Amino acid sequence: MCTKNTKNQTKSLAELLSLAGKTVVITGAAAGMGAATARRFAEAGANVHLLDIHQINLDALAGELADCGVTITAHQIDLTRKSEIDAFWQDMAEPTPDILVNNAGIFPFKDFLDTDESFVDSVMKINYEAVYWMCQHFIRARLKQGGVIVNIGSIEAQIPFKKDLAHYTTGKAAVIALTRSLARDYGRKGFRANAILPGGILTAGTKSSAKEVWKNPSLVKDGISFMSRLPLGRMGQPDEVARITLVLASDLASYMNGAVVPVDGGFLSA
Repeated sequence: MCTKNTKNQTKSLAELLSLAGKTVVITGAAAGMGAATARRFAEAGANVHLLDIHQINLDALAGELADCGVTITAHQIDLTRKSEIDAFWQDMAEPTPDILVNNAGIFPFKDFLDTDESFVDSVMKINYEAVYWMCQHFIRARLKQGGVIVNIGSIEAQIPFKKDLAHYTTGKAAVIALTRSLARDYGRKGFRANAILPGGILTAGTKSSAKEVWKNPSLVKDGISFMSRLPLGRMGQPDEVARITLVLASDLASYMNGAVVPVDGGFLSA
């Protein structure tokens, strides 16, 4: 039975979940979890800025979302270049985005002893530095209004499970530390910053990586162990991460700040 709103329950469930009139920036939006997130945010009524380096995929998604009744804007941007991040925010027209979702990331496999400065730098620029600079611009732009940040980390930041990903694990651990620092520093200024730790999500990137794993006999055992450790017994879908991203961005999570939320089928607890 539905109940009337009380003093401590001032909004309906639909109102708490709605993002009508809000504007969100989503990085890595052209595919996978980013695209799934864009679909859910548009469905919830948010105007969406799609950021990615892949123009064709961006245009396809923008076309798909054109009938959602919200404004969809695609931006081709190389997030490894701070100058392009700076230019995006400098050219940002009103209204200033209310929500920032840092989803973009890469996870190339390479043995720790084979990594060099160029390789580590390329991974860190997209997995950590881009998150850092996007958050800095977002907070600076909304310092008087506050806003919501959702950063996408990884279960690897908590339990390094896969071999040859020390560079990836390090960057994602830094994202968690950054998220908690921002929650502490800017919570009183109206900002909420939370992180999601996906694990075992079926995307084009993970499927491609899985193919490479099965080509390498030394990594086959890791793949089998990973699947056997999943309590739900299956891989996750990008939309299952997108739903939690939407919750954290909405007023449903109004008292969540500095949280790290696994969306991993129970992997970390197994």
